[in-house]
Amino acid sequence: MPQLEEKNPAGAEGPVSLAQYLRTELSTADWPKEGAVVEVTLIKKAPRKAYFDMGRFGTGIVYGAEMANAREAVKGLKPGDPVSAKIVSLDGENGYIELSLSEAGRQKQWAQAKELAEAGEVVKAKVAGANAGGLMVTIAEDLKAFLPVSQLSLEHYPKIPDGDRTKIAEELKKFTGEELSVKIIDVNPRSNKIIVSEREVLSANVKELLAAYAVGQVVDCTVSGVADFGVFVRFTDNPQIEGMIHISELDYKLIDSPKELVKVNDALKAKIVDIKEGRVFLSLKALKEDPWEGIGGRFKAGDEVRGRVYKFNPFGAVIALDGDFQGLIHVSEFGGQDEMKKAIAVGETYPFVIGDVKPEERRIILKAKK
Repeated sequence: MPQLEEKNPAGAEGPVSLAQYLRTELSTADWPKEGAVVEVTLIKKAPRKAYFDMGRFGTGIVYGAEMANAREAVKGLKPGDPVSAKIVSLDGENGYIELSLSEAGRQKQWAQAKELAEAGEVVKAKVAGANAGGLMVTIAEDLKAFLPVSQLSLEHYPKIPDGDRTKIAEELKKFTGEELSVKIIDVNPRSNKIIVSEREVLSANVKELLAAYAVGQVVDCTVSGVADFGVFVRFTDNPQIEGMIHISELDYKLIDSPKELVKVNDALKAKIVDIKEGRVFLSLKALKEDPWEGIGGRFKAGDEVRGRVYKFNPFGAVIALDGDFQGLIHVSEFGGQDEMKKAIAVGETYPFVIGDVKPEERRIILKAKK
């Protein structure tokens, strides 16, 4: 091997072998690392392998499983064509640098997804499937992403009254094959997850429309959907705006389902109680007189009242009283759940005695009449 009169890696004068010299030069050069994506040029194709020019870094090779994965990509190349490749190993077959075209393409897609997320750009997502949690979609040609139910627009949100997950999944499957406009809100290559949002696309337009409204304002609206947790309504003067009335904002009394009070297409007046992030929340009970404000002169401890059994719960029963009030009777008044259900039945009316009235807690405690 020829000797070169250069400084050795330790800095001392003396002869250095060509191999040592090259190692030293390469260590200080901008030598590519495994996992890096580089631009290469096809030299030639061979059975089950392809060779690529990597410039001053030598020759790269695609073979084995990587060749099978990139068969279509290689098929479309001719000598001299440039392409992106990911370095799999710096010491591949016969000393060539092992490359992957499929991994490089995927890595570029992830980088593109990250750029789109940071820029807040709108992209098209094709729905490939669905489950109760949301939609499986494809973006950036062949990059898999997930659109959670919570990130759907209110228009596409599955308004299943009882919240049944099987019914939700069936409703979402109707979107299979459709294209939705979404924004990428999370990119995590390590966990192989991309989360997208349809709601974020619409929020910008809705935010502009909502600028004309304020908390405390009363609006006319129409019921567009009923779910177990609340009611969806569209503004009469601006149907693009869809708001939500939570079940707790429908009435002062406890209700099991919004369907007890409203149905789709009902015309309502509701008060805006919150506007945030392009969403608007309303209340029906805010427009009703609070019955608890005048309860002091209506019920007092020791009074005998009649009430209808509204529902059972693990602690006792909820009793509907006059004036839309509700009282609670503890299961211990009967000795246990079985004894309680033998003594009273849902939908039936019975006499009770008021044990205590707590307006600050909005509670009326009932006792069984002896």
